[in-house]
Amino acid sequence: MKQKILVIVPAYNEAGTIGNVVRDIREAMSAFPADILVIDDGSSDGTAAEARAAGARVISQIQNMGYGYALRTGYQAAQSEGVDVVVQMDGDGQHAPSSIPGLMAPVLSGACDLVIGSRTLSKTHYPMPLARRIGQRFFSWLLYRMGNLRIHDATSGFQVIGPAALGRFVSADFPGDYPDTNVLLHLRLKGIRILELPAEFRVSATGKSMHSGLLKPAYYVYSMTLSMVMVYWRHWMSAKQGGRP
Repeated sequence: MKQKILVIVPAYNEAGTIGNVVRDIREAMSAFPADILVIDDGSSDGTAAEARAAGARVISQIQNMGYGYALRTGYQAAQSEGVDVVVQMDGDGQHAPSSIPGLMAPVLSGACDLVIGSRTLSKTHYPMPLARRIGQRFFSWLLYRMGNLRIHDATSGFQVIGPAALGRFVSADFPGDYPDTNVLLHLRLKGIRILELPAEFRVSATGKSMHSGLLKPAYYVYSMTLSMVMVYWRHWMSAKQGGRP
């Protein structure tokens, strides 16, 4: 029996890019029974219309709610539609759809519950600012110290999510506005099997980043560290109380 696959793509003001992203996904997924769902996060340009014209379904948020809320909308749609496997990728074109089949293989076979597409393990060089590389290593270190999980590219949003992991993604205790390393820690502590595999990343054509400037990166480091500490503390308290929430 073939598994139902949904590709969710959060996008905010990606007109001029999202159409190519959707077409590239369709080409890469031609051998799989997959649907593509773009979450238009309150864009003020033609993102939604362009995505539909390229063949994707679109859910449009009334206003910009942020990356984490857009992803949660996609997860909830996947659950309500009885999806087995979710492929998660960004709408700015930096995640190469050609990597999807290789990332899906361990999840489809049941070998693991979640695959992280890693630019760090890839043979293709992906330029990254020094501050971001430092942050990436810091959060990878925290993830190892708190969850005994060694992931090199812990902030990668290029992921394949299997049924067991998807159930956790839509649970009430799913953490954070920025679902990155805190989510990996949450899943690890819940017994989800996580694997990191090389994937091709491309430099965003727009050069945009949700962590640009000075205040946003500082707030991200603060909020992500706090979220990871809270995830670990809740797990520790639950274990101390004999598994009761």
